[in-house]
Amino acid sequence: MTTALQPIAPNTPPTTRRMPKPTLLIGLLMLLVLLTAAFVPRLLAPYSPTDFDYNAILQPPNATHPFGTDNFGRDVLSRVIHGTRIDLQIALFTTMFPFIFGSLLGALTGFLGRWSDALVGRIADIVVVFPFLVLVIAIVAVLGPGLTNMYIAVSAVGWVTYWRLVRGEVLAQKKAEYAQAARVLGYSPTRVLLRHIFPNAVTPAVVYLMTDMSLGILLGASLGYLGLGAQPPTPEWGVMVADGKNFMATAWWISTFPGLALTFAGVTFSLIGDGLADALRPRA
Repeated sequence: MTTALQPIAPNTPPTTRRMPKPTLLIGLLMLLVLLTAAFVPRLLAPYSPTDFDYNAILQPPNATHPFGTDNFGRDVLSRVIHGTRIDLQIALFTTMFPFIFGSLLGALTGFLGRWSDALVGRIADIVVVFPFLVLVIAIVAVLGPGLTNMYIAVSAVGWVTYWRLVRGEVLAQKKAEYAQAARVLGYSPTRVLLRHIFPNAVTPAVVYLMTDMSLGILLGASLGYLGLGAQPPTPEWGVMVADGKNFMATAWWISTFPGLALTFAGVTFSLIGDGLADALRPRA
């Protein structure tokens, strides 16, 4: 008696899941600390960030004031905690509009090509001729100091990087087999772009967004240090570093602790960006 031979399934390795990278988890935990300080600063800060106490001027770190006080008697710890909200706002507003505008424009010009791509490309070339920081400072100097004008200046310049990232990905993705198959099935160009190509092309821009947020915080601190960003007595970390620059020899804590907060925030977004880049990287 004979039996029919059954086909033997190929010996395929079991499917494995990509585990989250430790840097991403660490970055998210650090971000949770920043968000907690930003959303409930009054629960964490022992004092008001703007109240003067002339009996506690330039006190070093102690049990009453763990981060010391500044030249007006304001508690540095309270100002650092309240400054978290301002600096996270800077990180968000200096990146979201360039990200949205640059990504959509890059997808559109990369998909359409021809004269639209050439026109936007020439505008981008004009923008990148000038150093980024110099151009932002020039625009803020014309519009006037303040956070709103800083957001306008960064948005007018920062979209170019996102445009280039998404445009390059769209140029590559629209030649892929899945995009060609969508066209053969009769899908409209709008659906092919928005439903199929754009979700795959925007990934590098999302990863860069995290790194750009850390750069946005540093940019806001730099402009605040120069007097072009947040204005005193706003408890912004760059302004606080600028306030303490004349007291480094006698009251190092005024600038040191806001500087450490800037470093903490920058490392946070850098770790998240690195973790996202690894998590979203295609597997071999």
